[in-house]
Amino acid sequence: MLLDSAVSSKAFVLKSNALIVAAGGTAAAASMVAVPGVAGWLGAGLAIIMLAIAAIDARCFIIPDSLNVAGLALGFLHAAARGEGDVASALAAAGLRGAALALVFLALRAFYERLRGRQGIGLGDVKLAAVAGAWLGWIAMPIAIEIAAVSALAFYATRHFIFRRPVRATTRLPFGLFFAPAIWLGWLLQATVLQPF
Repeated sequence: MLLDSAVSSKAFVLKSNALIVAAGGTAAAASMVAVPGVAGWLGAGLAIIMLAIAAIDARCFIIPDSLNVAGLALGFLHAAARGEGDVASALAAAGLRGAALALVFLALRAFYERLRGRQGIGLGDVKLAAVAGAWLGWIAMPIAIEIAAVSALAFYATRHFIFRRPVRATTRLPFGLFFAPAIWLGWLLQATVLQPF
């Protein structure tokens, strides 16, 4: 019986890893098809990094600094590539957006901790917000946050109402699981649908 449980657990991990790899490949390909040139290749890198963040946060409730740094570095490369001659201004704007969004998340973290007496937003999420700001414009940032929040709420509502799993005030939420893919989706929307704005 114990052996059957171990085999089914290993099979589940293999299947979930295969799905993650397939999703990463699909998102990377979609980035390169939807956005031509260097920006599309950088978007493909964003897709892979965001998927890795989502997978790790879902399993371990942590967002590795190395992945946040990689996402931030790609964001600055993306800003430079899209700067069209005015690279310094593009980098400064990306840095300003990243700092502003990280400060908003840091303020939310402090407010929640003061209100509830415990941390609700991890520092990894604050750093991920900086990545989002580097990649996304002022219009796309709130869209990505809303996509992440609605996705998280839908996931936990489904978990509670359909699968009858209790959701309490102390239930932990790996926000990076929802925020990281929303950043990539926000970038894709920004580069295609929102481009005129």
